[in-house]
Amino acid sequence: MMDWGAWPVTDQAVDFEEPSSENRPSQAGPVPEERAGHAIVDAVGGRFIGRQRELKALRADIERAGLDTISGRKAPRARVLLVAGRPGSGRTALAAELTRRLADAYPDGVLWAGLTEPGGEAVPVERVARGLLEALGSTAPAGADEDVLTGMVREALAVRRCLLVLDDAADAEQVDPLLPDNPECLVVAVSQGPLTGIPDVRPCTIGGMDAKSAIELLSRFTGSVRVTVDPQTAESLVEQCGGQPAAMMLVGGWLAARPQVSVADAAKQLHGQSDDPEVPVGARPLARAFRLVHDSLPQSAGRLLRLLALAPAGRVDAHTASALAGCSVSAARSALEDFAALGLLRSAAGAAEGNGRAGGEQVGGEQYEVPGCLAPLLRARVAEEERPAEVQLARARMLERTVRLLQSCRAVTEPEDSAARRKLAGLPRALRFPGAGAAGAWLEARRPVLVAAARIAVADGELDTLARRLISALVRALVAHRGTESAAPELYGLHRLVLDVAVRRGLHREQAAALLNLADLDARTGRTADALARYRAALDAARRGNDPYAAARAMESVGGAHQELGDWERAADWYGRALAQRLLRGERADEARLYGRLGGVHTYAGRYGEALRSWRAAAAGYRRLGDLPGHARALSEAARVQEYAGRPEESLRTCEEAVAWARRAGDLRLQAALQLRLADTLERLGDAAAAGLHRSAAARLLGDEVSSLRNP
Repeated sequence: MMDWGAWPVTDQAVDFEEPSSENRPSQAGPVPEERAGHAIVDAVGGRFIGRQRELKALRADIERAGLDTISGRKAPRARVLLVAGRPGSGRTALAAELTRRLADAYPDGVLWAGLTEPGGEAVPVERVARGLLEALGSTAPAGADEDVLTGMVREALAVRRCLLVLDDAADAEQVDPLLPDNPECLVVAVSQGPLTGIPDVRPCTIGGMDAKSAIELLSRFTGSVRVTVDPQTAESLVEQCGGQPAAMMLVGGWLAARPQVSVADAAKQLHGQSDDPEVPVGARPLARAFRLVHDSLPQSAGRLLRLLALAPAGRVDAHTASALAGCSVSAARSALEDFAALGLLRSAAGAAEGNGRAGGEQVGGEQYEVPGCLAPLLRARVAEEERPAEVQLARARMLERTVRLLQSCRAVTEPEDSAARRKLAGLPRALRFPGAGAAGAWLEARRPVLVAAARIAVADGELDTLARRLISALVRALVAHRGTESAAPELYGLHRLVLDVAVRRGLHREQAAALLNLADLDARTGRTADALARYRAALDAARRGNDPYAAARAMESVGGAHQELGDWERAADWYGRALAQRLLRGERADEARLYGRLGGVHTYAGRYGEALRSWRAAAAGYRRLGDLPGHARALSEAARVQEYAGRPEESLRTCEEAVAWARRAGDLRLQAALQLRLADTLERLGDAAAAGLHRSAAARLLGDEVSSLRNP
């Protein structure tokens, strides 16, 4: 426990109304059972308090006939309910309680997505849609645009009966693209005001709680005695809090930590808090309650609390807090527990599940989240009390710690005797994972936070070297644990961040590399025209950076894009340019591959003479490299070209040569495939007996696998 003098600590849990950051768009998904904790609940028993009139109105609104039904037409889209109110009013808590009560009526599940970043920015719809698709078990193509992704969301929900909660929506433009075209679904939107533009939506606008419910909520923290002995002051305290649940919970947590302090003392201190004229009148009760709690903290605790405003995605664990404040991990962990007891943080439900343990402790430990209604207050206090240089240093420490954790996360997947594992052994115990499984679980649990950290590093503008290191470490960790295909959506976003930094800093080589990586992902998902444009841009960047390897790679990829588009002439031209670069640099493996690619496009174009010369050159290149299977395959393709050109006898001899080289290589599967091709050629030449012998030989080599090898 961090020694903060006489500041008492309570074991009571305190909840706020704002959403868990695990349900922000990068990780939109099903609502866990713990989601009920976002309601205005009894801190001990978990009972929802108040808002019965609003719940009844919302239930009635579900049953109310929509305009389309009145006109005799079936409703084309899901019904939309709107819970409107200020941050801190309990709007998300109300939506959560409504969701809990309705969940059984929606057998295909409840989905929850946050539409506002902790910093107050609207989340891009594309990111929200991608998170919802992941929660629905659908694979979203890397780099797909908003229209494609929202269309996939609507398609996935068209055959489901789901309840979709869209929390903290800025406007109708965020909500409308995500609405299911399915009247069997229900959407509950949470916003500060009306969603103008979405038809047939009647908002349920909430303000302060009624006095009875508000006092009941307060008494859950103070105990009934302190309220009973001075009920009028308790009512006055509720009035000072504007009936706002978040403000009352802060004051309640403050009182719970001070058993000897009366409700009158709290009311007096709260009344003495000054108001910031820039804070809207309706938000001042929460601001006063926050100031009361913040100013009562010891200096070191207050500074750590303020710096939590820098936490990526509003999520923080012991490592993040330790790096921000420059204190030990154990001290940071104690501080976070104390903040949670005061209601300044909330445990991120299920966040610690699957975290790896190192040295008997979890790596990073439990994750907490900054309640959304407090995030702007924390940012304001940072601006007031922290020097910009200190803020920048804290952010740099946090990002550097993240880099080290990611390096450790990847290193644990390397062989035991590798340099990476030896380096890992030298790290502090708190940074080490006991195994690849634990590291992978940590990475998965923190994936949205890690991606958010990369975005923060790039947006900073002054930490570009650190940003590049962080992105590189994250890419390597994702590939090591998830594989390139599974991690492709995250990789696409990370490569775009690298591109932003490279363009900003004039780093032409890194710009070329990022463009090549993005183009490869475009090509894999069928966006060939986009890939072609990026490959050309990569070539320009490589030339500016005097990077011949990247230039040749870009030329080859431009050729591949043209080949995919069926433009054989341009494909051959670009392959030829790439080959000239490889020949100039003596890169023999690349030369052999490019001769083969040239042979392929010449074959498609019907230029059999050029195709045959290219395949012969490829075969010779592979032979010089000692790549006997490659040599055999190139000869096999040459035989195919000879057959297309109407020279079956030559094709037969070349194919026999290919079989001999496959035999010398010891590649039984390739040998069997080539013998089947040889058998097909013999049959076309009328030698059925010889064809049968080769088929039998192939069958002896691989038995039942032969049927899958007819098209090598």
